Amino acid sequence: MDIRLFLTTFLTIFLAELGDKTQLATMGLSASGDSKWTVFLASASALTLSSGLGVLAGSVLSKYIHPDLLQKLSGILFLGLGAFLSYRAFWGK
Repeated sequence: MDIRLFLTTFLTIFLAELGDKTQLATMGLSASGDSKWTVFLASASALTLSSGLGVLAGSVLSKYIHPDLLQKLSGILFLGLGAFLSYRAFWGK
């Protein structure tokens, strides 16, 4: 295992997930229910599945698109979605 890649991926995802909608929804669900373990296992399973789909999609796309270009396109898409959502939040409906 590439420990540097592991740590980079872990820290990137961990920091990106702090305070996002998923974490807030998980906090709300655990506060409203009696079974904290059920909420933990369900949210961890959902995040694992969505991460697995991301890895699978990246693996398939990297066969057709150079990884450097794929990374740049992902960044552009991320920025574009952020700009779109910001526009809607401040000026759109």
